[in-house]
Amino acid sequence: MRDFTSCSSENGVQVTDPSSSNAVKVSQNLVICIYRCCIRGRTCLITVTWTKNLMGQCVTVEVHDSCNRTLCKVEIKPWLFTKRKGSKNLEAYSCNIDVLWDLSSAKFGSSPEPLGGFYVGVVVDKAMVLLLGDMKKEAFKKTNAAAAPGSSLGAVFIAKKEHVFGKRTFATKAQFSGDGKTHDLVIECDTNVSDPCLIVCVDGKILMQVNRLRWKFRGNDTIVVNRVSVEVLWDVHSWFFGVPSSPGNAVFMFRTCQAVEKTWSSTQVPSSSKPQSFGFTLFLYAWKNE
Repeated sequence: MRDFTSCSSENGVQVTDPSSSNAVKVSQNLVICIYRCCIRGRTCLITVTWTKNLMGQCVTVEVHDSCNRTLCKVEIKPWLFTKRKGSKNLEAYSCNIDVLWDLSSAKFGSSPEPLGGFYVGVVVDKAMVLLLGDMKKEAFKKTNAAAAPGSSLGAVFIAKKEHVFGKRTFATKAQFSGDGKTHDLVIECDTNVSDPCLIVCVDGKILMQVNRLRWKFRGNDTIVVNRVSVEVLWDVHSWFFGVPSSPGNAVFMFRTCQAVEKTWSSTQVPSSSKPQSFGFTLFLYAWKNE
């Protein structure tokens, strides 16, 4: 059976191991979301990184060109020294880019990504290219911006990297199609039983089950979510054969058939200059709480 890395690389997505001793504590408290948009006729990527540490929450917004060069970057630290609401004006491709935010009423759970009560927006030449959060009316009122032409908000959600924790159940939310619908994704695995199996549920329905998991600790399969084919790749080797004093994490990747074409590691983002239909890739790093 091919290992997880080779399965990923053959299809244009590379997953790096986040469990190095120097990076584990940092990586466990971040969520990276990547969106594809068009600025002045050029394909660009907007990367939104949510992080959490002992000092509080932070969100970083970066705009990259199709060659992964950073065009502009804004780091927002609302729980430290920056205002919980504000905006910053930048310039790229000879046009004005405004990043605006209001996190004064943001509600957080266990994830660095807020649950609600906020907005983070990117406005290009007075058009709202990207708008996150549930305070959309407030964001449009603040900027007087119009929705980006060609789609509801202009940017397309193409990739997400997240860390999840649990004893036998690992849950998150995922978007597998361009209709904007969010699905409940649950991975179940009890490694303490004599013959553990891996179960993947979407919206409460079991779509995949891997038996004899100790022998099939790496592999791939395909599930169908609302008539969309989603390739699932898993590597749970560390759950069974990791060092007991320093247990590692399992890695899962969920990828729609129109997934991004180039590699994505902890320092790279996927990019493509070719028009595509909706494609989404979700990386999950699952850590067991004993």
